Formats: sequence, C-alpha cells, structure tokens
Amino acid sequence: MQKALMLLIVTALFAFSSQTVAAEDSDVIVTVDSTSLRFSPSEITITEGQAVRFMWAGQALAHNAVADDGLFDSGEPERDVDYRFVFEPGTAGTHTFVCEPHASVGMVGTVTVEAAPVEEVEEETEEVASEDTPAVSLVSSLLVTAFAAVFVARYADDEQME
Repeated sequence: MQKALMLLIVTALFAFSSQTVAAEDSDVIVTVDSTSLRFSPSEITITEGQAVRFMWAGQALAHNAVADDGLFDSGEPERDVDYRFVFEPGTAGTHTFVCEPHASVGMVGTVTVEAAPVEEVEEETEEVASEDTPAVSLVSSLLVTAFAAVFVARYADDEQME
C-alpha cells in the first residue's frame, strides 16, 4: 500500500511541476557582473505579464535590486539572491532599479515594460463537443494510476502471503 501511495504522490508532483516550469520559461534573468559592479544585462525590455528574476550566488559583495518607484524590492543586500517579480498588466513603462549598496558607483538597471497586446474578444459561438472523441483529463489519469498502484500493491502482498 505504501508503494501505491508513493507512486500516486510522485505522479501528482510530476504533473504539477511541469506546469510550474512552463510558467517560468519566459522569465528574463538578471545577474551581477562582480568585476565591474553592474547588473547583467542592465537594460531589458519585456511585456506585461512577464517576470524578471534577479539571480546571483556566491558573490564577494552583497547586492540587491530595488526599483526607484517602489514597484519591486529584492530585500536586504545578500550574496545569494533568487528573486522573481512579475510585471502585471498596468505596469507598462520604464522602471529604473539600483543595487542600494553600489548605486553611487553606477550599479543601476532599467526594465522597460511594454503593454500587453490587446486581445480581440470574438463573439463566442456555442460549439458542441464531438461525441466520438474521448477526453482524458489529469484527474482521470491520476485516478487510473492510483487504482493501478493499489492493484499492484495488493498483488504483491498476495504473492508474499503464498
């Protein structure tokens, strides 16, 4: 029974983790160039709905990324940072950010956020689903997997009893 439960958990985690990765594929990553105390890249252009990830690790000096307009703040300066900010609709414009400890030496950057394209709303027409096409959802797939795991576990227990 424990094997069945583990199989069910692993299957569920795999299904949900693939959705998380897809959401982060369009992230723009900003790192730190320690030799010149600069963000890399220092100027980026994204669209509303996209995210910027500020990532660095093992730096000799602590850094952070803080928007001048207060829109985002990665927190206190640290040597290891993984901070993600999503620019929601309504944030279009130019946002300058700085590393607070190193702003005086020019450690600044700019995020230009372009407005998300306006989606044309089409008049919805009611479509009838084709009855000859089977549909398999994630939930039904997980249920089938769970039943299979329980069956295998019981079969294994029965063999051990013999």
